[in-house]
Amino acid sequence: MLDELLAAWISRQRWFGGKGRPIDELSIDSDVELTPGLRHLIIAVWQEGSRDRYQVLLGERDSPCDRLSHALIGTAGDRFLYDAVHDSERMSWLLEGMARDESSGGLRMRHVPGVTIDTSQRSLVLGAEQSNTSLVYGDAYICKLFRRLIPGVNPELEVVTALAARGAPHIAQPYGWIEADLDGTKTTLAFMQEFLSTANDGWDLALTSVRDLYASLPEITAAEAGGDFAAESLRLGVATARVHHELAQAFPTETVEIPEVKRMAETFRRRLGRAVAEVPELREHVNTVEEIYHQVELLTNAVPVQRVHGDYHLGQVMRTPTDWVVLDFEGEPGQPLAERRALYSPLRDVAGMLRSFDYAARHLLADRPRAAELEPRAQEWADRNRAAFLEGYRDGGGVITRADAALLRAFELSKAVYEVVYEARNRPSWVSIPLAAFRPRDL
Repeated sequence: MLDELLAAWISRQRWFGGKGRPIDELSIDSDVELTPGLRHLIIAVWQEGSRDRYQVLLGERDSPCDRLSHALIGTAGDRFLYDAVHDSERMSWLLEGMARDESSGGLRMRHVPGVTIDTSQRSLVLGAEQSNTSLVYGDAYICKLFRRLIPGVNPELEVVTALAARGAPHIAQPYGWIEADLDGTKTTLAFMQEFLSTANDGWDLALTSVRDLYASLPEITAAEAGGDFAAESLRLGVATARVHHELAQAFPTETVEIPEVKRMAETFRRRLGRAVAEVPELREHVNTVEEIYHQVELLTNAVPVQRVHGDYHLGQVMRTPTDWVVLDFEGEPGQPLAERRALYSPLRDVAGMLRSFDYAARHLLADRPRAAELEPRAQEWADRNRAAFLEGYRDGGGVITRADAALLRAFELSKAVYEVVYEARNRPSWVSIPLAAFRPRDL
């Protein structure tokens, strides 16, 4: 009975990765009672021959509760079953368990050594996430529940705790985590950090600047507009370089020799070929991209690699009253865990942020009748903030040599190729945003 209720319910959840495909089978791999009225489930979902596992905090009540009606999973006999992350009374177990380093039925709740957790804070679910569920406890903590479970230690827990142990700036303080063994491997189920209650999202701040520029008189430049973002872009560049430095100190580093660099360029080239076959608008830019990839093949020095953020853009940074803080060190959630923990050139993160500036500049132009008129303003804003970010990155100790510039441009164009395919599949009217990346420009 419960598996049938869960199968009908899970297919409607934003974080469920198999939407649009029928569920062939759902089974409950683990069912642990944490407190009366609260169970922790690990469920296996089979679709088209493959299995994914998810965690569900299952609440039980004897009678319906209006404030939890939106979280209802179903009824079993005289019991009302619901997604307990929406129940602040039940979610107090999370803080209390981590504060006391409790273990229950294979679940291990732990706190970072030396920190104190205030267990009086009440929880509230954030509603904007696609792949996880985050609970905010008062104005003190934010706890991310990893709904889809992948065996292994989550990179975010690994990276942030390592950087915090070094006293690194530009990160949010870690407080605790929950883990269990999955397929015999220690696996992260949740991770709790400092909640930056007075901070502003980098993407939102950038869009405010772009709106201000678009609303100004035509003769006003990006530098003269009241919402100029360049000073913040410079500070963000400095913070990015410092985070890269701390990552290089906290984790092993290596170098990629020339043969492997050439293979990387060939990988970029194959991706381009597949993208052109799917999106014909890319064809006119092939020669431009091929020339950049060829420049990478001509490199004569090995490329330093290290742990990086892996999914770096304006939505992953927050501006506090004093500085920038970098969040979400998970890497790209859809990629295998080994790939997210692998070593890359830090220029990959730099390229991701440069693409984000381009998206911020043109995001508001999609589907607008004045798009052609405002395009020069978009280009001006993007160029100004890209240049400021790169200046800050160098000021913060980041290295971008003449040879690095070719690799950085290759990373950026490879990212843009991916974006063209994504937009063609999901938001065709937005294809013009990544296509603008193939115009000649200086770094």
